[in-house]
Amino acid sequence: MRTPAPVGVDVLDALDAAAVHAWSASALATMERHCTELDALNVFPIPDGDTGTNLVLTLRAALSALDGTEQDGAESMRRLARGAVLGALGNSGGIMSQLLVSLSRAVTDAGVFDAAALGAGLRRGAIDARAAVRNPVEGTILTVARAAAEASATGSLAVRAAAALAAADVALQATTGQLAELSRAGVVDAGGLGLVLMLEALVATVDGGRGGARQPGADLAGRPCSFQSSPFAYEVQYLLDADADAAGIEVLRGDLDELGDSVVVVGTGDGVWNVHAHVDDVGAAIEAGIVLGRPHRISVNRFADQIERRNYSHAGGAADQGSARPATTGSAVVVVAPGAGLAALFAGEGVSVVIGAQPDVLVLRQQLHAPQAAAVVLLPNSVRVRAAAEAAAELARGDGLRVSVIATRSPVQGLAAVAVHDPRRRFDDDVVAMAEAAAATRFAEVAIAEKQSLTSVGICAAGDLLGLIDGEVVEIGHGLLSVAFSLIDRLLAVGPELITVLVGASAPPGTGALVDRHVRERSPFTEVSVYVVAEPGADEAGVALVIGAE
Repeated sequence: MRTPAPVGVDVLDALDAAAVHAWSASALATMERHCTELDALNVFPIPDGDTGTNLVLTLRAALSALDGTEQDGAESMRRLARGAVLGALGNSGGIMSQLLVSLSRAVTDAGVFDAAALGAGLRRGAIDARAAVRNPVEGTILTVARAAAEASATGSLAVRAAAALAAADVALQATTGQLAELSRAGVVDAGGLGLVLMLEALVATVDGGRGGARQPGADLAGRPCSFQSSPFAYEVQYLLDADADAAGIEVLRGDLDELGDSVVVVGTGDGVWNVHAHVDDVGAAIEAGIVLGRPHRISVNRFADQIERRNYSHAGGAADQGSARPATTGSAVVVVAPGAGLAALFAGEGVSVVIGAQPDVLVLRQQLHAPQAAAVVLLPNSVRVRAAAEAAAELARGDGLRVSVIATRSPVQGLAAVAVHDPRRRFDDDVVAMAEAAAATRFAEVAIAEKQSLTSVGICAAGDLLGLIDGEVVEIGHGLLSVAFSLIDRLLAVGPELITVLVGASAPPGTGALVDRHVRERSPFTEVSVYVVAEPGADEAGVALVIGAE
């Protein structure tokens, strides 16, 4: 119950820049307090236990977009909404960012964040959020958003905000009976609760915080989920730079829907889109974006591993309700891959993936939280990514996450490290085992020289094929197979038990089979694994083969 405003407490008629900042900071703090509860409630569309974490990271990105120089509430809302879209994670983060974008547009149209702008923004948001989701479902945050919008039609800013909160709370309680997954688990929708918490923070900002704060639900922290409501294996998310109209974006949503489900596409309004989907074919999901523009900040997560880690965590005991992130047990691995082919290969090994030759530090930081583990190993798989990996790890440590970076210099070293990862092992022992496996893996590459240059074995011309071992040029040639065979013979000289070959798109058809036969003829007792991937190189264009020996 809410009590009358205390004497001397000002009730706001509009939000200026300072008030928008105060609202967003309050919303983030509230979401952090309820993060464990939200994660425990997360059973739809898939029980991967990350709604709270995704909303916290989305709001953290939104708040970070405010730099204190905003002149008014409209400018602050615009920056806040754009930051939310760029940092949104998961279904819940994407939908929440769309609600903020719609509210921002209404505030900008009005020129001030007042009662009319709030009502118009909530109404627009309820419509736009449904449009952003390819297949809207009742009993979710969308239902809660519509109830809040319908209740905010009249009154002062304080009256409309309070009415929206009350209606949203009632709609939230009803979600249990609207979705079979929620009914089976006996819970309300996690995303819907997230929106209620956002509105609660707004009401507290407008009326001076006279209402009591909702307390986290302690009875949900240890609830495991044994069922899976999505038939698809991976969650794929990326930002898309595309000057596309509404029709083009709807085609993208349709293409992604044919590949999977849980499709959410949200735009900043200036040509950047946040794309999210659950799919089996990671490469096809990324290619759907390439049709319209340039995908970047790509991340891939495998659901089976997230759910397993979640239930493993719950078996270890209840989480700390006061934590800003889930207090989980076990460890996880996050790797950097240069392209979709390698990303699918790593994701198939049960690790989280960030795709990109030079990923953004903040994206890496967010992805370190995605596995919902108490400790995370980060594999950069490239010398050029090492600095960003270390910076992201340091930021994540500041969030309270334990992170260790293993300085893998090639994807084959990353694969070797992942192969020995054991989340049940003591974290320090696991890091040592992974580091030793990576260090014991020699790596070779066949790359195309981009220009004439002096190497350790002579001068190469543009277009020459370079054979490198452990990053050093040891061979200059003109035939891919001749250079590859020479590198393999050098690696076989040290007696490896396993040769791993990654074949890129620039290699001729049949290259993998010929390399496999060459190894078997030279060393019959050496195991050979050949994978055809789109971009095998660590960070260079024109890399046709990567070879690992361990």
